[in-house]
Amino acid sequence: MAAAQGRLSDGAGGMDDAKEGDGNAGRADQVPLPFRAAVDALRAARLRPQVEIEQVPPPQRLAPYAYALEATVVDGEQDLADGRLVLLHDPAGHDAWRGTFRLVTLVRAELEPEMAADPLLPEVCWSWLTGALQARGLTYGEPSGTVTRAGSHYFGGLSARPPASQIEIRASWTPREGLGGVPDTGAHLAAWCDLLAQVAGLPPAGPGDASVVTLPQRRGPQSR
Repeated sequence: MAAAQGRLSDGAGGMDDAKEGDGNAGRADQVPLPFRAAVDALRAARLRPQVEIEQVPPPQRLAPYAYALEATVVDGEQDLADGRLVLLHDPAGHDAWRGTFRLVTLVRAELEPEMAADPLLPEVCWSWLTGALQARGLTYGEPSGTVTRAGSHYFGGLSARPPASQIEIRASWTPREGLGGVPDTGAHLAAWCDLLAQVAGLPPAGPGDASVVTLPQRRGPQSR
């Protein structure tokens, strides 16, 4: 999964120089109950069938407790977009988060070069993230992130390949805590999957606002 290899920077909501590991030091019975409940909600979330998701080792040292997922948006045998979502928890709280939980993400997808040239594309992609959270009625704070577009042109032995463009969203936000100090992580995961599907160019899962614009299908999605 391409996005799984990326690193996120905490200043832009990510994980630069993060070492992979279990992320949760100590015995299982020492894990705080709010974190256990938040992880259980992630595991129980019901997602649209085009999104394939799996647990992966989370980064270490960013927080005392962490849980990570990777997902791919699949259409038949083709991968349209992929990404990583990490849940961080610090029972003592974190000044920059203004809370005890933090969600961190990286999302990537291939674009048509004409679409990538749109000067408003970064603002539109960021609005897809915030809009996905708002559409599910979620409250959150301290959002931060970057939207990056990159283009590749091939030469020499690779000159037969058409130019390729990619969009990358790196972000983090603080999910507001609910009953028992536990955020609705299942709903945040569902919103994140909505973002993945939108970046991949899939139509909304259900009735939605006709004004919502999704990326057109890529000319040549990556084969699995």
